[in-house]
Amino acid sequence: MSENDPDDLAGLREEIDNVGRSAARRFDPGAGALTIAIAALAILVSLILPWVDGIQGLNILFGQGQGLPRLFAYAAVLVGVLLPALTLTLRRWALAWICALASFATSVAGVLSIWTTQTTTGHHPGPGPGLGLILAVIAAVVLLIKWMKLAASRPPMQ
Repeated sequence: MSENDPDDLAGLREEIDNVGRSAARRFDPGAGALTIAIAALAILVSLILPWVDGIQGLNILFGQGQGLPRLFAYAAVLVGVLLPALTLTLRRWALAWICALASFATSVAGVLSIWTTQTTTGHHPGPGPGLGLILAVIAAVVLLIKWMKLAASRPPMQ
């Protein structure tokens, strides 16, 4: 053996450790990626369906609605479509946790949106939620479940 062999082994060991650390920061969603993609598609489809009082989700998103349904529309597009696309592309654990926590907040906003559309304003009942709003809330809850399972599945670091 020459004197350079221990240095070569140390360099190789360092390179292997770097690859291991890089792999530890990534996740593999497996079949869950398909469920996430279908839920994101469901949110996009829900935008063309009526949400509140016959108003389409896109119209609520672009300013016709107000209150919680409008906030939920923004959150559903951001947290239900754009953020998962970024997270599934980069496959980072930190982004998976961000998706999980943001999906929780979006799900709560969605359920509250349904509730506020049903509440009365005096003697008249509210207009009630439309099919699109219900579909978007169900998709948000599915995303919450999938992201929480995925984010919590990280093995302990050694």
